[in-house]
Amino acid sequence: MNFRPRFWPTLTTALMLIALIGLGSWQVQRYSWKTELIDKLQSRSASEAIALPVKPGVLDDIEFQRVRLAGTFLHQHEFYLLGRSLRGGPGLHIVTPFQRADGAGHVLIDRGFVPFEKRAPTTRSEGQVEGVVEFEGIVRIAKGPGAFTPENDVTGNTWYFIDPVAMSNAAGLESLPGFYVLSAAEDTPGGFPVTKQWRLDIRNNHIEYAATWFLMAVTLIVVYVVYHRQRG
Repeated sequence: MNFRPRFWPTLTTALMLIALIGLGSWQVQRYSWKTELIDKLQSRSASEAIALPVKPGVLDDIEFQRVRLAGTFLHQHEFYLLGRSLRGGPGLHIVTPFQRADGAGHVLIDRGFVPFEKRAPTTRSEGQVEGVVEFEGIVRIAKGPGAFTPENDVTGNTWYFIDPVAMSNAAGLESLPGFYVLSAAEDTPGGFPVTKQWRLDIRNNHIEYAATWFLMAVTLIVVYVVYHRQRG
């Protein structure tokens, strides 16, 4: 059989190949990024806790770092972070401004998960600990919304992503740093909020995704060749 490439099928196939190979290459890059992220998370979060720096430099250098801090919760200014779950149960996270005992201002603390029926502070009054407390946590950078994240409802105190600037304005505090701390407190009086809300077993399937895109590219080439040989 003769092989006679036709213009439009060839152009269409070329464009699709570029897209498929580009997607596969992007997944390979994502695999490298995710591997580095997992290594950083596991090593820093499992290391011995350090005192939360008074003036952190490059935030990337402390992300996922296990830290210890002391101070007082400002429960009257707590925020409600939606779109969270625990073992399949829907709810929200309690994010509370924390006045540091070292005189370094305030920082946001993600105290953990509560079901929707525990949103009101009066339903978990035992957990509204007063006075100076000490605990450990893991630093996370406030990276803003994703492509499909709803806008925060500041007036209704309903948040979909942590926004230190808007939260500091809402609470009437000086500028909060661009990071927050996930609480690793051992327990909470009354059981809520449930602390230690992070995952260390992050999946990294990007190589499988890349292989799928590359296999589709190979399949497209085979179909293209077979089609034109039959036409010939």
